[in-house]
Amino acid sequence: MTNHQTEIYSAYDCLRNQRQDRLRVGIILGTGLGSLADQVENKLEVDYEDIPYFPSSTVEGHSGKWIMGTLWGVPVCLMQGRFHVYEGHELWRITLPIRVMKMYGVETLIIGSAVGGLNPQYQASEVVVLEDHINLMGVNPLIGPNLDSQGPRFPDMSEPYSQNLLTKSEEIARKADFKLHRGVYVAVSGPCLETKAEYRHLRQIGADVVGMSTVPEVITAVHAGIKVVAYGAVTDRCLPDALVPTTIDEIIANAEKAAPKIETLIREILSSYGEEP
Repeated sequence: MTNHQTEIYSAYDCLRNQRQDRLRVGIILGTGLGSLADQVENKLEVDYEDIPYFPSSTVEGHSGKWIMGTLWGVPVCLMQGRFHVYEGHELWRITLPIRVMKMYGVETLIIGSAVGGLNPQYQASEVVVLEDHINLMGVNPLIGPNLDSQGPRFPDMSEPYSQNLLTKSEEIARKADFKLHRGVYVAVSGPCLETKAEYRHLRQIGADVVGMSTVPEVITAVHAGIKVVAYGAVTDRCLPDALVPTTIDEIIANAEKAAPKIETLIREILSSYGEEP
């Protein structure tokens, strides 16, 4: 057994000793979405620091809790806060929770995150459903010995985001009467925001939004055979020819404005869970 397998089983056994139910959906809440955890029924909360090999969450607005229970009739686990490369964590550690979700039987992963808007058509506090991504972090969570029990050595990435769930998300947004963009996410390591030249480059290579998370978890989920749908809350406009400084307070405020729309998407996805193949 590799060290990584030992860490997965240690974390899983710790949680399974407290709740053994099979879980169907994993949710990474991200900036502005922490209050969704209040709606979980039959809830069990575990601090990350009490789970073996889990890092601590150090980012403002990320509570650092693993939550299990039922949300709109579906057995779920929620990450109330996530981990980032810029916090100094290795990608293996960042994606360990996805490995634990796989052990619990999770079939679908829903991700929420804050993103910078590179596409000039996007406005702050609007929502983007991701249709593809570009990994510019310079690292990959699958580097190292392959975990054959979880997935293949060379996973196919032709559809990292479920087209069924993407289409379903657009239907939900139309019925709820709010704008939902389709977009390509580019992942960078952070923690500084980008320069004008960097924003211009990222737009030129095909990115619509930029962020410092999400892609490692998506790659790991695809490797493990878990379907993914991911939403980005546009927190600031990253237009190199009209760039103005932004602050963490402004980013959080815009993420919170977008949160009800993302919550609607998550609620409706879960309420109809099982209807889509």
